Amino acid sequence: MTLKDFFDLLALNPGYIIGFFLLIPLAAFIGSVIGKGEEDERVWQLYYSTLMYLALVPGIFGMMLIVYQLFLENRSILQIDIYTQILPIISMFATIGIIKKAVNLDKIPGFDKLSGLIWMVVSVLIIMWVLEKIRIFSYMPIQYVFLILIGLIIVFRVGWSKLSKS
Repeated sequence: MTLKDFFDLLALNPGYIIGFFLLIPLAAFIGSVIGKGEEDERVWQLYYSTLMYLALVPGIFGMMLIVYQLFLENRSILQIDIYTQILPIISMFATIGIIKKAVNLDKIPGFDKLSGLIWMVVSVLIIMWVLEKIRIFSYMPIQYVFLILIGLIIVFRVGWSKLSKS
């Protein structure tokens, strides 16, 4: 399965992707209502951290995909897929806004600086794009590409934390 096949599959079943990207900000809102005043507890910090990852990774990937299609493939803006490119970005900004109102982002583990995470994921996606341009992922199944992406994010996160500590 290629990435295009995966996006085509999502386009055929939009209910799943709509539900996923509506559930993330809804879960953030519910967490902000239920956990009001308990933001310092470890459970709530991990809860918000998970929601941030679930929102940021697809949102940033959607932004990178839009930039790639508009500038490198010279596609029209009218050909951008609403479900796989626009909805993750909207969900990302909505989730960040809700969580930012509920808790100080410095208290969320793994997010010393939100911009650091964004630059980390963007740099991993740029590396993946360069690797794709030299045809490393041409015949690789999509699940292996996702595993490589997750591995690169973990490696960059560990390297970033060690770099920022010194």
